[in-house]
Amino acid sequence: MTAVHLRVHGRVTGVFYRASAHEAASALGVTGWVRNQSSDCVEIHAEGDKEPLEQFIVWCRRGPAMAKVTSVDREWVAPQGLASFEIRQL
Repeated sequence: MTAVHLRVHGRVTGVFYRASAHEAASALGVTGWVRNQSSDCVEIHAEGDKEPLEQFIVWCRRGPAMAKVTSVDREWVAPQGLASFEIRQL
């Protein structure tokens, strides 16, 4: 198991990015959390096996239909052992 911390930039707030990320992560068996940041980006911590995480990162670069992702900052980090994927508030 490994983990990745992402910051997703672009038009990613107000377009159901967090809810869609929750859905995508759950479908892939990825755990962690997602939240909006005050700087109009979305922050994500995701944990799981390497292949599902890579698929989730690909999804994050695209996002839901109304999003326009311009960049994704990625940092591989130590897993925290989270049991589910949740939407957090700022």
